[in-house]
Amino acid sequence: MDCKNLSMSDHVLDKVLGVVPPCKSQLHLESLDTTILGEALCHQVRRCAELMYCSCFETCLNISQHVLDITWEKLNTGYWKDVDINWRYVYSYASLFKAVSQMSLESKRKNVLDAIKTCDMGLLMGAPVLDNVLRRLVSHLTCMLQKNDAGHQTPTLKQEETIGKSCEASPEFHPQIKIKRLKTEHFSPKLHANQIDRVSCPSLEFFQKNYKTSHQAVIIQDAMDFWPALSSHKWSIDYIRKIAGLRTVPIEIGSKYTEESWSQKLMTISDFIDDYVVSPDPESKIGYLAQHQLFDQIPELQKDICIPTYCCLGNSDDVDINAWFGPKGTVSPLHQDPKHNFLSQVMGEKYIKLYSVEMTPYLYPHEGILSNTSQVDVENPDLDKFPLFSQALYTENILRPGEMVYIPPKCWHFVRSLSVSLSVSFWWE
Repeated sequence: MDCKNLSMSDHVLDKVLGVVPPCKSQLHLESLDTTILGEALCHQVRRCAELMYCSCFETCLNISQHVLDITWEKLNTGYWKDVDINWRYVYSYASLFKAVSQMSLESKRKNVLDAIKTCDMGLLMGAPVLDNVLRRLVSHLTCMLQKNDAGHQTPTLKQEETIGKSCEASPEFHPQIKIKRLKTEHFSPKLHANQIDRVSCPSLEFFQKNYKTSHQAVIIQDAMDFWPALSSHKWSIDYIRKIAGLRTVPIEIGSKYTEESWSQKLMTISDFIDDYVVSPDPESKIGYLAQHQLFDQIPELQKDICIPTYCCLGNSDDVDINAWFGPKGTVSPLHQDPKHNFLSQVMGEKYIKLYSVEMTPYLYPHEGILSNTSQVDVENPDLDKFPLFSQALYTENILRPGEMVYIPPKCWHFVRSLSVSLSVSFWWE
């Protein structure tokens, strides 16, 4: 590929494009199943590859977008679990061709930003190909922009401060933007006597005997202090924006996923921070980055956390790691999950309310697809409609930074953020 028309330092761009296989044969496009995808679409994919390696980027861009449009329709028809993996592979390949073409057409910063978004869409909708080439490519692109911007003086978000839009969010930045104070109000609800127990870094044997085996919830202290996210790379809004502000993620819009008005939208983390975290419009709906595999998408953040040692007590090495990031007031309605869970608090505080699986008859689960979710609004229960709910026994407490709460499988839990909050959940079997 011809990189000479890419300024922003040719050697840097050569390094970025170095993650792309040097020739078409190393793409292994022959592995795509034509019986699933059709010969016509596979021909278009092969054509994109030829155009990319011939440096015909404008034509490659157009055809790859056509392939993405076709694949998008397939991915959004029916249930996600029923979509053949080949369609996701095609989406990843087409995203790769499009991203390379975008950054190769012109050296404008916007083109690189567009390429970053294209990679993220491939990571969100596609399946890993070529040793997760999209993740490696987007990491290099982000690093390239950060180095390119290093010579420009940009104000950062000091702790508890923010600006309306960061330089990462927009190619045009004006230093005259006024900085305003981020309010960090903390409301602590009155707790009753039935509080979730706290214990300081129990041994594996003690945890197994007293909590895991008996399915007893507990808040564990002093087991996260060594995380870089709580020490050497202490997470803050400023840090998250710096590391991941350019990246596109799915945001839930609405206070609860059980509401009819609930929806999702794609936006950069920087825009999410500006619009929903530090400067939310009081008239707008709450935005929440919820249950997202952020650390698979952005390994730079994954380096700052650690899988709890207690997960080794499971029957599998697989641990599902998700991020939960949002403003004060985000809510996870009363629901249950099938796996063990360590909800680990990195920033802010959350109110946790737990009901054991034995309380299920009093919690009125939905029928059908939401059978793991209660119909009851825990904070304002309709006891005329759900009279047995008043008999349900629970425990509660406030989860603070540096603490993780163990939630056993099938244990019903309700969560509300009391401030700007970032949590990491670890689900394991």
